[in-house]
Amino acid sequence: MAGLGPPGAAWQKELVYNKLLPYGERLEAEAGLLLAQIKLSLGRAVQLQELWPGGLFWTRKLSTYLRLYGRKFSKEDHVLFIKLLYELVTIPKLEISMMQGFARLLINLLKKKELLSREDLELPWRPLYEMLERILYSKTEHLGLNWFPNSVESVLKTLVKNCRPYFPENATAEMLDEWRPLMCPFDVTMQKAITYFELFLPTTLPPELHDKGFKLWFDEFLSLWVSVQNLPQWEGHLVNLFARLASDNIGYINWDPYIPKIFTRILRSLNLPVGSNQVLVPRFLTNAYDIGHAVMWITAMMGGPSKLVQKHLSGLFKSIASFYHPSNNGRWLNKLMKLLQRLPSSVVRRLHRERYKKMTWLTPVPDSHKLTDQDITDFVECIIQPVLLAMFSKTGSLEAAQALQNLALMRPELVIPPVLEKTYPALETLTEPHQLTATLSCVIGVARSLVSGGKSFPEGPTHMLPLLMRALPGVDPNDFSKCMLTLEYDFRFSASSPLHSLESSHISVERELCSATAEFEDFVLQFMDRCFGLIESSTLEQTREETETEKMTHLESLVELGLSSTFSTILTQCSKDIFKVALEKVFNFAVSNIFETRVAGRMVADMCRAAVKCCPEESLKLFVPHCCSVITHLTLNDDVLRDEELDKELLWNLQLLSEITRVDGKKLLPYKEQLLKILQRSLHLTCKQGYILSCNLLHHLLRSTTLIYPTEYCSVPGGFDKPLSEYFPIKDWGKPGDLRNLNIQWHVPSAEETAFAFELLDSFLQPELDKLSHYADGSLEMSRDDVQQCLTIVHNCLIVSLTVWLSAYHDMFVYVSRKNYRETISRVTRKLLHYVLENSEDDTKSLFLIIKIIGDLLHFQGSHKHEFDSRWKSFNLVKKSMENKLQGKKQHIRALLIDRVMLQHELRTLTVEGCEYKNVHQDLIRDLLRLSTSSYGQVRNKAQQAFFTALGTYNFCCRDIIPLVMEFLRPDGRDVTQQQFKGAMYCLLGNHSGVCLANLHDWDCIVQTWPAIVSSGLSKAMSLEKPSIVRLFDDLAEKIHRQYETIGLDFTVPEKCVEVAVLMQKSNSLHNGWTGLSSEELQLGIQRQKERNAESSQNYENLINKLLDCVDQRNLPWKFEHIGIGFLSLLLRDDRVLPVRAIKFFVECLNHDALVVRKMAISAVAGILKQLKRSHKKISICPFQISGAPQSPSIQAGDRPDNQWLHYDSANLPKTKEAWEVCHFVEKTHWGYYTWPQNMEIYASAEEQPKLGRSRKELSEAEQVIYDHFCDPKFVEQLIKFLSLEDRKGKDKFNPRRFCLFKGLFRNFDDAFLPVLKPHLERLAADSHESTQRCVAEIVAGLIRGSKHWTFDKVENLWKVLCPLLRTALSNITVETYNDWGTCIATSCESRDPRKLHWLFELLLESPLSGEGGSFVDACRLYVLQGGLAQQEWRVPELLHRLLKYLEPKLTQVYKNVRERIGSVLTYIFMIDVSLPNTAPTKSPHVHEFTSRILEKLKPLMEVDEEIQNHVMEENGIGDEDERTQGIKLLKTILKWLMASAGRAFSTAVTEQLQLLPLFFKIAPVENDNSYDELKRDAKMCLSLMSQGLLYPQQVPLVLQVLKQTAKNSSWHARYTVLTYLQTMVFYNFFIFLNNEEAVDDIRWLVIKLLEDEQLEVREMAATTLSGLLQCHFLAIDDAVQTHFEQLCKRRLPKKRKRDLSTIVDTIPPADLVKRHAGVLGLSACILSSPYDVPTWMPQLLMDLSAHLNDPQPIEMTVKKTLSNFRRTHHDNWQEHKQQFTDDQLLVLTDLLVSPCYYA
Repeated sequence: MAGLGPPGAAWQKELVYNKLLPYGERLEAEAGLLLAQIKLSLGRAVQLQELWPGGLFWTRKLSTYLRLYGRKFSKEDHVLFIKLLYELVTIPKLEISMMQGFARLLINLLKKKELLSREDLELPWRPLYEMLERILYSKTEHLGLNWFPNSVESVLKTLVKNCRPYFPENATAEMLDEWRPLMCPFDVTMQKAITYFELFLPTTLPPELHDKGFKLWFDEFLSLWVSVQNLPQWEGHLVNLFARLASDNIGYINWDPYIPKIFTRILRSLNLPVGSNQVLVPRFLTNAYDIGHAVMWITAMMGGPSKLVQKHLSGLFKSIASFYHPSNNGRWLNKLMKLLQRLPSSVVRRLHRERYKKMTWLTPVPDSHKLTDQDITDFVECIIQPVLLAMFSKTGSLEAAQALQNLALMRPELVIPPVLEKTYPALETLTEPHQLTATLSCVIGVARSLVSGGKSFPEGPTHMLPLLMRALPGVDPNDFSKCMLTLEYDFRFSASSPLHSLESSHISVERELCSATAEFEDFVLQFMDRCFGLIESSTLEQTREETETEKMTHLESLVELGLSSTFSTILTQCSKDIFKVALEKVFNFAVSNIFETRVAGRMVADMCRAAVKCCPEESLKLFVPHCCSVITHLTLNDDVLRDEELDKELLWNLQLLSEITRVDGKKLLPYKEQLLKILQRSLHLTCKQGYILSCNLLHHLLRSTTLIYPTEYCSVPGGFDKPLSEYFPIKDWGKPGDLRNLNIQWHVPSAEETAFAFELLDSFLQPELDKLSHYADGSLEMSRDDVQQCLTIVHNCLIVSLTVWLSAYHDMFVYVSRKNYRETISRVTRKLLHYVLENSEDDTKSLFLIIKIIGDLLHFQGSHKHEFDSRWKSFNLVKKSMENKLQGKKQHIRALLIDRVMLQHELRTLTVEGCEYKNVHQDLIRDLLRLSTSSYGQVRNKAQQAFFTALGTYNFCCRDIIPLVMEFLRPDGRDVTQQQFKGAMYCLLGNHSGVCLANLHDWDCIVQTWPAIVSSGLSKAMSLEKPSIVRLFDDLAEKIHRQYETIGLDFTVPEKCVEVAVLMQKSNSLHNGWTGLSSEELQLGIQRQKERNAESSQNYENLINKLLDCVDQRNLPWKFEHIGIGFLSLLLRDDRVLPVRAIKFFVECLNHDALVVRKMAISAVAGILKQLKRSHKKISICPFQISGAPQSPSIQAGDRPDNQWLHYDSANLPKTKEAWEVCHFVEKTHWGYYTWPQNMEIYASAEEQPKLGRSRKELSEAEQVIYDHFCDPKFVEQLIKFLSLEDRKGKDKFNPRRFCLFKGLFRNFDDAFLPVLKPHLERLAADSHESTQRCVAEIVAGLIRGSKHWTFDKVENLWKVLCPLLRTALSNITVETYNDWGTCIATSCESRDPRKLHWLFELLLESPLSGEGGSFVDACRLYVLQGGLAQQEWRVPELLHRLLKYLEPKLTQVYKNVRERIGSVLTYIFMIDVSLPNTAPTKSPHVHEFTSRILEKLKPLMEVDEEIQNHVMEENGIGDEDERTQGIKLLKTILKWLMASAGRAFSTAVTEQLQLLPLFFKIAPVENDNSYDELKRDAKMCLSLMSQGLLYPQQVPLVLQVLKQTAKNSSWHARYTVLTYLQTMVFYNFFIFLNNEEAVDDIRWLVIKLLEDEQLEVREMAATTLSGLLQCHFLAIDDAVQTHFEQLCKRRLPKKRKRDLSTIVDTIPPADLVKRHAGVLGLSACILSSPYDVPTWMPQLLMDLSAHLNDPQPIEMTVKKTLSNFRRTHHDNWQEHKQQFTDDQLLVLTDLLVSPCYYA
């Protein structure tokens, strides 16, 4: 063994905490042994082909090893483990649950990528891709042939993410070849391709390999992203990919040219509400970017020579700052808050990587691009304003607090002062508690940075004391949340700083601090007073004394926790002197009062315990003698022992004593005599409360003396009590603990302590055990209370009798002479249990205690699993909230590190023992099962919980237990009671987290449980009258369906795994000469493995047969029949055809009476047909030979010469058998659009495919069953009758399951069943009822898709039948059914070559708008046609042209529904005309040609000046109407088209639509009024949607040109609408406009010009627009602007003359008034543009404005409105804002803002 591992230096990365355990040095050998064992056994298991249980067992051992020792193995081992697991995970037929287990372990091994470089490890990418394709895009899952767990997707994605860095260098090129062909933007495959790219593309290649990495795709993908305008689903994935690329290659990519576009899109994806009347495009809400990735991208682009990103980031925050103000709220707020929270933490992460992280093999950031200090300062400055606003947000201050915590790490001097400025006043205020809670939680965030001060913020620590003192009033019994926060706050501060009073010192800031620390004592004492107040207020009222509630309320328990932890932290950090004073105080408080033991008592006892823990010797001197004397005194009299109600004082002292003994055991030894005496007096009190407290005392004594635990948690090792000359506490404020010298003081039991513990056990445990044993023999009478008392004592001793053996396991000392108490206890308990169950089953309280004891015997190893888990969680929370992310390297405070070491010790005790399943355990678990089926509900409940935990603890015990549970469910079980039956059902059901016995992933178990559950329906104990039993069965069935995953049948291990396993064993055996496995052993392994596969297959068939037998039983209740059929349907698989008997059963179920069963049968038969599908042969073709066009050197998407042959061309359609057979059909729509795949495969010709038109003799047995049923006219008639019934009225839709059923029938049996079905189809098609039409639609779709491989003659005959059918059906179409027919045709055309369906397309294109049957039928026919063409995407340009040509003259339709439908169809016609990069111009119709034709027709409307009214009679009049009316009709349809395409098309054809803008501006109404006609409403909607569109930089000047033009329009409506359009457009393309100086000037000029418009409404709108642009900092308020407005304001107005009767009309010339009003509006816009603060220029502008208060209307009105708005928005923080004004200005203002008195 000696030469086992490498020397310590070569470990990959071991757990640091292990070395700190008291037995740390012995772990080295232990780990070495375990590792050798794992390598040996794992390799052996794989070579022997034993994946289960061997492989699984040892991989689990390996993950335990990782938890206990970290990655404590050599690099070679690490690589071998990874390779072996990679091979295991990618075994193609591996059972899913195993695959997930292996994958999780592999993720864990790969997690720390810095440990293995690309040289050490290379992993192929293809096996992973094949696995994802097989599982995530499974072809059979939807048919129910595969059941995957929900978690599988995230596990696989994480796995790929962790393997990514190790893909070989040529992987990128291979991936591009593999997935580029899928990139057809109109198809769902685009989403798939981009998802794969995002997941797989490696971005961490070293710089010299960049040409083989991202440079291959960067420009292509980026230009694709830039040119897509309407947020399709995959755009988000592209962004995630870019973000990852940016953050992995900081400094190697120049993002500058794209930055305005990137920021504009990020701003757009926040979905902020903007502008005066905006309609949101719904898809923007769902497809927005993931904030996390956007943040990552921004962070990665920061820094570097050009400061562009910082400039844009500041712009971004300026433009959205006002949204953070607490008065704003909306669904967008969450995103904004997330942005604030993530950005600082992401920047801190980057700084950590650049400055503090160890160098690894990953590419470092080049120096030129590292963040400089200036960068950080700029960043903090731009984000701090919004964060400070967000502190008081409505969603709570959590995000802001986290942001502040990270910002304070970078620049404390910028962050902490403003937070403190807000905090001090908040601590003073009494009226606004939420302000206090918000600021407190933020200060908690910055606590550690504040306390540690440091170079940049030396005055930080001086704030600590005043903050602590002022927060004291927060410990307030009346306001719970405030109280908790204050406690947490005190905890935070005191946890990281020693509290000392220091009188003298030397340096100035420190001197100031020293004088302040003298106040620490006051703080500690005042804090204690507060706590005592809190405790006194929460004493239990009398009323609760009488009731038996042991529990505190939830709130009280939280306060108790907060109190005790804060108090103990404060005391731990105190110096000796302060501590003494505090101790006195607590002691007096505890001794001078008597508390009830339930609530207040617990809190006080906790405080005392905290005090004793800090300084055991001195405190025990005070407490123990006092309590002992009181107790002895009160129990002198023997009557007390028998009192039912004890004296309060006695109880309180017992409680106090039991709590203060929870200290270091060595310190208790001096008092052992006194304590023994007390125990002897009090253990046998009659009063339950009394003896329970006494048992607690015993328990704590035993724990303190026998456990291993650290004894102090001070923030500096060695405590603080050194003379000041050596040690100066202030230097330690906020200091992290040092892992290398933590100097933990451990308590390890000494011999005396152990002796004392055994003395306690001998004197108190033994007698109780003897008593119980006699009682169980029946030789001793005991009352129930006595039995319970005995059991309580046993239970409390049990805890320790275990741990003593545990520590003996660590061979510190071995007691040979002592007997093993554990076995005795288990023996006595079982004896007692059987006695109680036979003689007094109603003694439930004793049974509860017995259950507890059994539970502890089974799985208590010194600490409980669930307690450990919750402590682990809370440790992680505290760690997160206090850690220093910037420096990393475990810079936590010392107490936290000690905690972590302690958790490591507990983890070892929980896992090292391992759980071998012994006979004792078997007996105990059987006892639990017996209790779980007892006749008392509560006993059952408690026993079941223990039972489930035990099942989880011991592997393999489930197989042992299942037969016992089944006994209770047997139908012939005579004496099973209903309670037992229910108990057994619950045992099968399991709890929500643990094992479910009914559904183990193992054939042996399922074969027993499933049939038993079904046939339990015949059991006498089962009654469906009881709702609880019915519910149980429902839950059970639901749980099995939810949790079932397909179980493997094939466990073969491929060659490659075995090779790696051999390597692994070799690496191990070099040291100890161990030879490999012999060939006989290997043969045996393979033999065993074959047997195992055969056995599983056998089990599979047995299970199906058993279930079928159960379901066939005569009087089985229907519920159980359904459950059984449900189970059977879970057993369909994709690697085995169902046995014939089951197939027959399911086919017959298609005509079952119950709807539920029919539904299950339809899915099942569809699945069976998929299993029976014969495979179709494929051949490779070369598209370039077929087309005769050469391959183009660069990538070009779209219509090229080489994919021309795929198009639908009516000139040469395959209309004859010969043409059909030479035609190359390509079924999938996306092939060939972007690029061709490396190996293009299509189906071979009909001769080479499986034979069609087989006779019955040629069919397999399974197929014959189906054939016979479907050839039987009666069966079919009944089936059709059922299928054409209504299920839920009005809710039914086209059902894909039924479609799959029919598709399968026609695919497997070609046209064999057509003759039987044809008459039914014709009958149904003529019936216009909803359900019959739906039935036809489902069958027709199935027919068309099922005829994929039929020969030409068969297909031709099929269409002869179908064409008349479809004509009839389409003429009978109704409101209810048009959706179904649309789905039917769309489904038929999906993934089919259009040339195969030419009959259908020609049929649909026969005059869709015939007008027969009214407008509705027309609209429906268009809808159906659209469904078919949309599925065909880019391959039917000819049909699209024909359709457009047909529709164009009909665009002036009168009917609204037809117009809307035409609009939608047009969208699809032009969808293919995209302006994506490297895409050839399409052969499909082009938008711009169409638009120019339309503009011609709309000319008459353009030239008219008057307002356009919708004065068209809604019926086609006789004769030709004039051009204008035609124009208006046309315009309505065009609006519908533009509205429909706003959300759907990929890119908006801006140039053409721009020419329509002036027309829309004219029409759109100004007021919000719904009574407007359709035309105006649509125009307005259309403008709103267009203004949100994303513009390309080159389109900006064009748009502005149109806007400037319109601003000169004579209609004021148009001028008004220009402004509203402008608001939205600018915000949604913010940085693109900002990037273009000229555009900004144009916009400024436009708005200022419209301020002087003659129409009042336009002027006001211009002011609003201006104020908005100023507010989001698009325009700046500079001197030029101000002077301009001031000049305008000074425009003189002539005096009014005396009013004669003759001159009633005002004679002020309007032009001057307008100019002057413009000036006032301008000033008002400036003032309103900063609603939440007062910039320096504001006071002067307010003065200027106030001069106009008495001007004529409308000026006066504007001034008043502005002032009242100013007052409204600045009222909240007026105290701060006042500072900005001089006294004179304030006087004027107060005059203006206070409304004049009416009585003056």
